[in-house]
Amino acid sequence: MIHSSNIRTLRTHIQQWKQQGKSIALVPTMGNLHKGHLALVDRAHQLADITVATVFVNPAQFDNPDDLNAYPRTLDSDARQLQERDCDLLFAPDTQVMYGDKPSPTRVEAGAISTQLEGESRPGHFSGVATIVSKLFNLTTPDMAIFGEKDYQQLLVIRQLVEDLNYDIQIIGHPTVREADGLAMSSRNGYLTTEERLAAPMLYSTLQWLKQQLRQGNNNHSELLTQAKNRLAEHGFKPDYIEIRRQKDLQHPNNNDQKLIILASAWLGKARLIDNLAFQTGDLD
Repeated sequence: MIHSSNIRTLRTHIQQWKQQGKSIALVPTMGNLHKGHLALVDRAHQLADITVATVFVNPAQFDNPDDLNAYPRTLDSDARQLQERDCDLLFAPDTQVMYGDKPSPTRVEAGAISTQLEGESRPGHFSGVATIVSKLFNLTTPDMAIFGEKDYQQLLVIRQLVEDLNYDIQIIGHPTVREADGLAMSSRNGYLTTEERLAAPMLYSTLQWLKQQLRQGNNNHSELLTQAKNRLAEHGFKPDYIEIRRQKDLQHPNNNDQKLIILASAWLGKARLIDNLAFQTGDLD
């Protein structure tokens, strides 16, 4: 595996692969890799000749400096795991390489879909995401990029970015990878205490309960969401939001919408957990 931290080396290898006619799949990450990230790498291997992974803790997408400082940096372990997965190139730049010394570097503003849910709770977050993803797309010129569906709103933001800025890149969503008890894998799970880890699966369990209620014909969304928040609070969570939206654009659904998604964010101790559950009201499973 090639391990690069500078743009010139990255571009040299990308150009060589392009000249050889090889397809490139990009897997952007902030590091502290777990099985969810590695599943994205495996998917990239299946779809393209070359897999490029990036590890960069992007300060532009953090609304809280303490959260940025606390975010785990595990580059040596990340590199070993990627090499074991036969990743072709790891690009792991520092902030100087990606942003230089500019006090106010150019930023990309995400579209309207970014202003709600996570965007409302974390002002500026999706602008930071859109900026770094645009930079990585420009540097790696991939044929496709793989993103996890756990960050569902982020996935939609990036798809809109690609469409609006005319990137010739296929955006592929990969299903959320979960622990055996249902907890969505996340780098932030490491913040949980032993007791909190035992309670954490209640977030996904609550989403499943909501889905069941909706499929049984309970359309009183306001009451259902209140009950869901109470369920979480009883297990030590501090809910940020729980919402029932349309899958395609995260707008509030009407009676004719069948493809729905429940999105939630809640604090459990020091960990802010997010999860979602997409389903179709007519399906029976």
